[in-house]
Formats: sequence, structure tokens, C-alpha cells
Amino acid sequence: MAMRLAIVGGGLGGLTLARILHLHGIEAVVHEREADRSARSQGGMLDLHPESGQHALAEAGLDAQFRSSARPEGEEHRILDPAGRTLVHHTPRPGSFDGRPEVDRTVLRNLLLDALPPDTVAWGRRLVAATPRPAGGFLLTFADGDRAECDILVGADGARSVVRPLLIDAPLSYVSTHVDLTIGDADRRHPQLAELVGPGNLWCVGDSRILAAQRLGDGRIRVGISLRAEDRDLDTYRSKEALRALFDGWDPRLTALIDAGDDTPTPRRVEAMPVDARWTHRPGVTLLGDAAHLMPPMGEGANQAMRDAAELARELVAHPGDPDAAIQAYEEAMFARIQPVAEMCARVQAMMLSSTAADDLVRFFTPRTAEPVGP
Repeated sequence: MAMRLAIVGGGLGGLTLARILHLHGIEAVVHEREADRSARSQGGMLDLHPESGQHALAEAGLDAQFRSSARPEGEEHRILDPAGRTLVHHTPRPGSFDGRPEVDRTVLRNLLLDALPPDTVAWGRRLVAATPRPAGGFLLTFADGDRAECDILVGADGARSVVRPLLIDAPLSYVSTHVDLTIGDADRRHPQLAELVGPGNLWCVGDSRILAAQRLGDGRIRVGISLRAEDRDLDTYRSKEALRALFDGWDPRLTALIDAGDDTPTPRRVEAMPVDARWTHRPGVTLLGDAAHLMPPMGEGANQAMRDAAELARELVAHPGDPDAAIQAYEEAMFARIQPVAEMCARVQAMMLSSTAADDLVRFFTPRTAEPVGP
């Protein structure tokens, strides 16, 4: 009887795993809580790193499709101070995919979905319990009362993973507050802001707070405000007036990003797992992406999830008769790879929300020159 492999979570990590396995003749079912692919916004742009996200797409046979959808110009990055002075300006080489080109998360997810057989993803399947079976494998119970069984279970179900407690009780710590706004049709409706933001990312950095903006592939601008973690009701941040007060005294060209937002501000708490989180191997189950190593949003989460998927798929293909050996090999390598990445994300998160963030970021993004040799 064929091995039944269930992936919980149809995000970028879960879909990348399903796609690579499919290329090697290993079929899986992806259980996704959303009703369909368009049920929820997938967020803004994502910069895909060569060693992780781009590598995984190459393993998935989707490198050409990615290049036709990505925006190398989106890698442009500027950092300003509250007075609007430019501190750092990074401009990518035109048309180059050597760096970290940006791609719309929805476009990337659709690319993966379209590369899978139509029945791979089971939509509207919100997992509420995963119960070990006496003879091995797991019984999956969904919110609608439906059930399914599997021999191998992969939790790719994000920050609030239902699969994670099978392996580890990892407390989530509140590391920052983030607020989102969106400016639609920016080139026509707000040309000055469109010029300010440019084709990529803009960070305006002040004392323990950041006002950021990102150009999306469809012409919108996504505005994000990052603040230190505070014991304050999130409703505090649901009005533009309250947000403007946080940036009192800043250049009005910058705070105009808040005023131009089309929607009500959407605040959320950003959480992270301990940087050294790891678990003792348990037969038949593992985790990838945020379910395995939730980190502050420093551009690594989706990239590492996709690399997890590529490496887990490679081990499962290499051990066709011994999935537990495959899972153990994947976990050992993943733990070693992720800890320094998680530590780096935690350091950068703290640095960006410090009182000396502007000076620290200039040093961080300024290439070091070689020390002079000799007298």
C-alpha cells in the first residue's frame, strides 16, 4: 500500500513540498483551511534569496516561471531619517536576478498551485486535532467534523500550528507590533508618494519606530508601521489619527503615507519562537516553516520555509523505504541551519526598533572596506 502523506497548510512551504514530491512521483494531500486560493490576501512582495527561496523553486522546476513573474527592480531599497534625509540607497543592477528579486506573494502561491494536480489541495480543511494511531500514523480531525488518516504528517501550518504540539511545547514571545495600510493605484492617485517610495522598499527610521512602504506588483503601495512590543490594546492603533501622533514632528512627506491609506489600519502582534527551539524526533511527523521556527519578519520566513520544503523532499526521495530516516536527516540539518538565521533575525529586529536604529542600520548596510595594509 502506498504511503499516505498529509501536509497541513497550503502556504509557500507546504505547496513547495507538494510540488517537488510530485515531480518525483510521491503524491501528498495538502489540507488548507482557506476556502479557496482567493479567500484571503497573501500579503505584499517577497524577496526571494538565491540560496533558499530561489533554490527551492529551481528544485520545483519553476525557475523560468519565477523569472517571468519577478521584479528585479523591486530590490531597490532606501532608508530615510525622520527629516526625510536619505541614509542608505541600494539600487540593483537593471534586469539582474543575481540578488534578491521581489515577487508578489499571491503570484508566487498561484504559480505553485497551478503546478500541482487539481486534487492535491483540499480546501476548507481547518485542522483542529491530530491524534496518533496505535498502529502508527495519525488521525486528522477538521473543524467541519470530517476526518482523514495519514502515515506521514508534515505541519506547514504557520505560527499557530496545530501540528506543533505533537513535537514541542514552544512558547511564543511578543516581539513587536505591526500596523498595515494600503494605498491603491498610487501612480495616478498619489504620484508624489509613488515617486517617494520608488519601485522597491522605503524605510523611514526614527526612535524605536519605523514607517515603511513597499511597492507591490499591481501598482499599490503597502504601508507598514513597526513599533516596540507594548502592553497596550491593539485597538489603540486602529485610527490614522493615533498613528500620525506616533510620528509627530516627522517630515509631512513621510506621514502622508498614513493619510493616503485607503483602508482602516490593521494592527497585529508579531511573535517569535525561541531561537534555539528544537524537538526530539518522533516517528511519522515533522514541521517546516513558521510551524518549526517562527521568527521576526526580517525577510527570512518564507525563504526558509521553501528551503525546508526542498530539503525535506530531497530526503524523502533519497529514502523511499524509510521515511523516518528521511525526517531525522532533514530535522538535524534544519536545526543547524535555522538557529543562526533565527539569531540574526532577532538581532536585526531589536536593532531596527532601538533608539539608535538609524546609525545602526547605516553601519549594517554599508559595505565594509578592507583595512589598509602596512604603514
